[in-house]
Amino acid sequence: MSRLTLSLDIERVLDVCVRQTVRTEFRFSPRSPLVVGVDLLVDGGPSVRWQIGRDLLQQGLYSVSGLGDIRIWPAQLEKGRATSWLQLCSGDMAALFELPVRPLAEWLEHTYALVPAGQELAGIDWDIATAGLLPAREAQHD
Repeated sequence: MSRLTLSLDIERVLDVCVRQTVRTEFRFSPRSPLVVGVDLLVDGGPSVRWQIGRDLLQQGLYSVSGLGDIRIWPAQLEKGRATSWLQLCSGDMAALFELPVRPLAEWLEHTYALVPAGQELAGIDWDIATAGLLPAREAQHD
C-alpha cells in the first residue's frame, strides 16, 4: 500500500477481559488534508468508515482530544509500548479501541510532510468554494 494508507491491527475492547482484533486502514488524501478516513474491517461483518480530523487524531496520541462522537486519549504504557484509546459513538452506541501509537504517529508525520499543519487550506480557490453559499443578487432595475 502507498504511504497515503496505513493498514494496522487495532483492538476493540468488548469487555474487561475480551478484545477483538480489527483490521483498520487509515487513509489520507492531500486533496482533503483536514481529515483521515478510517476504515474498520471486521471479519465476517460490514466495513465501517469514519472521517476523523487529522489534527484531532494526532493530538489524541499524546493528550485528550475530541468531543462528542470521536474522542482519543493516551493510555498508560503497558508492556513497554505506548497506546491510545479511540472512542467512536453513534446514537446510543459506542465502541472503544486501543491503538498502537508508534506506527500511527510515524504515518501521521508523513502526512504532515506532504501537507504541513496550517497549510491545509492554502490551495483553495475561495471564490469557487464559496460561490454557492451566498444568494445571487438580482440585477437591479432602474
